[in-house]
Amino acid sequence: MADQEQAEIRLTVARLRQEHEDFDAAINAMILTGCDALRIQRMKKKKLVIKDKLSKLEDQIIPDIIA
Repeated sequence: MADQEQAEIRLTVARLRQEHEDFDAAINAMILTGCDALRIQRMKKKKLVIKDKLSKLEDQIIPDIIA
């Protein structure tokens, strides 16, 4: 993988991590304020989608080591 391509992936990973943390904070705030359970579930689903994207990108960065 080219250095530039890897740098772009790392930048995307950093952005997605921040977005994941933002969703976490928003969900916690919604729970504390007694927001609608359906809205909270939707936010949690979006957070999970971001986590899945993060996992896929991190797998691209970390090389597979075959023992």
